[in-house]
Amino acid sequence: MRRNLLFVFLLMAVTAISTIGQTDADREAIRRTALDYAESYYEGNGDKMETALSPDLAKRIANTNAQGRSSLGHMSAMTLVQIIRTGGGKATPKAEQQKDVTILDVMVNSATVKLEMRDWVDYMHIAKMNGKWVIVNVLWEGKPKKDEKKN
Repeated sequence: MRRNLLFVFLLMAVTAISTIGQTDADREAIRRTALDYAESYYEGNGDKMETALSPDLAKRIANTNAQGRSSLGHMSAMTLVQIIRTGGGKATPKAEQQKDVTILDVMVNSATVKLEMRDWVDYMHIAKMNGKWVIVNVLWEGKPKKDEKKN
């Protein structure tokens, strides 16, 4: 009996610690930030993208060339906003506009989110800055084409 009570107490403590800062309003704001990022791509809306990003955004992708050498590609907030303004995602048919948001973890001022789009997956760090949730880091990777094998 004592062992069961200890287990229940520890489980409650771990649950309490892992839910710090996880209000429904915060979770919805985090989700909305990720959706604004995705929707701005499909809409070609640079202003909407800009509101979802920290000006200090670092967006990166790990690339491996044909010789097997790896490198990191970097993109700033301004570069991303300018790319969105060119409207590249507007050509994506509505039925193919995937934007699946999974909140992986939330603390008081930070969250980790997975955003699955039609052609790639973004892993995001979203921070609460001056009361607003904004994307500060993105590590992304393109999805393999149907005829490509995963490594």
